Amino acid sequence: MQGKAVHKNLVLVLVMISSFITPFIGASVNLALPKISDDFGLNAITMSWVAMSYLLSSAVFLVPFGKLADIVGRKRIFFWGNLILAASSGLCALSPTGSLLIVFRVIQGIGSSMVFATGIALLTSVFPSSERGKAIGLNVTAVYIGLSSAPIIGGYMISWLNWQSLFYGPILIGLISAIASRIGIRTEWAEAKNEKFDYKGTLIYIPSMSVFMYGFSQLPSIEAIVLTLLGLLGILWFIQTELRVATPVLNITLFKTNRTFAFANLAALINYATTFAVTFVLSLYLQYIKGLSARDAGTVLVVQPVIMAIMAMWAGRFSDKHDPRILASLGMGISAIGLLLLVPINTNTSTAYLIGALGILGLGFGLFSSPNTNSIMGSVDKRFLGLASGTVGTMRLTGQMISMGIATLILQLYIGKEAINRTNHQQFIWAISASFIVFVLLSVVGVWASLKRGKQQDAQ
Repeated sequence: MQGKAVHKNLVLVLVMISSFITPFIGASVNLALPKISDDFGLNAITMSWVAMSYLLSSAVFLVPFGKLADIVGRKRIFFWGNLILAASSGLCALSPTGSLLIVFRVIQGIGSSMVFATGIALLTSVFPSSERGKAIGLNVTAVYIGLSSAPIIGGYMISWLNWQSLFYGPILIGLISAIASRIGIRTEWAEAKNEKFDYKGTLIYIPSMSVFMYGFSQLPSIEAIVLTLLGLLGILWFIQTELRVATPVLNITLFKTNRTFAFANLAALINYATTFAVTFVLSLYLQYIKGLSARDAGTVLVVQPVIMAIMAMWAGRFSDKHDPRILASLGMGISAIGLLLLVPINTNTSTAYLIGALGILGLGFGLFSSPNTNSIMGSVDKRFLGLASGTVGTMRLTGQMISMGIATLILQLYIGKEAINRTNHQQFIWAISASFIVFVLLSVVGVWASLKRGKQQDAQ
């Protein structure tokens, strides 16, 4: 029994470490973009690709690697993902040009997707259903600690050392996690090992999702609208293809026959679509309207992920004993209240009011995330755990891209392509209010979707 406990705890520690470093590197590199741009002489579009390339590759490879992990083994994909993450991070630090940095960021995103696609599946494999929520809650907490510490730790690393130092951590952690998983974890989990991997579906899925997510993030230009529509057509083609394949890379029938899986994933997509852009919008508001420095703005905004981290750990444990549907729905309802409080902000809004609203938003998000993930992972058979883990991650990243797309679209509708300045401050504030109104309305739909899943019935 003690050996099993050590085995479980080792898996938990490794997954938590990986879950910390992946969002940390994603968020901290954004802080370093001005310095990277100066070093390599990048224009604004190329500079945005340093961040976008990582996010896109992380998102589009999650589902394929989740399914592959079910076939060849979750520990194996986790092991190779950590090695790729370590190697690509080293290459990023040594990049001689901006173009090569973008290429290495794509590879880094692939390694990250391998780790994220298997992390929650590994936890679900080793922890019984009575402890699954606790483990997932701790893992979600690690993600939020990574996000909340990035502005502080990453900022100091960039200031004291250089932007290359941001990649040293993933090198070390990736190697340690890979070695520890290979030596310390003796068991392998591959419940779908006799299935064939769906290469055709994968080759349709990856470019279709890439085109859709990039196009949506660049709205409202004509080119972005065309790319978004092309991506949607590709996704529809992918769905039709998957319905005819014996062993699809994404089992569409799960969404048709498994009510909990379908509506919990929809709730996750909506939740991230309504909350992710809050930091982006408020960071602009705090700097342009309230006149705060980037550091001071980051200090205000860190309130939300800190409360998320604290709440997620408790909510995960609570969802082991109580229906995750109720907890997740309550969490999204609280998030809607937090978003509603942000609708009337203006030039005279106090920092204390913003902190209070962000605290409520963080409370709701933290209460939603762990129980909702617990609900998704508990609703599928063991042979679909990798796929379910990859789908959860895809909902998260797709929701984030949609959230940014909505915020960017509304900003452009109100202020066009002009830079934010004193002459358009009022239009900018109207855009902020409009964005939060849209997010509140989406949250109401999210509460409906969360409740619609029905009472939790574990498949395992």
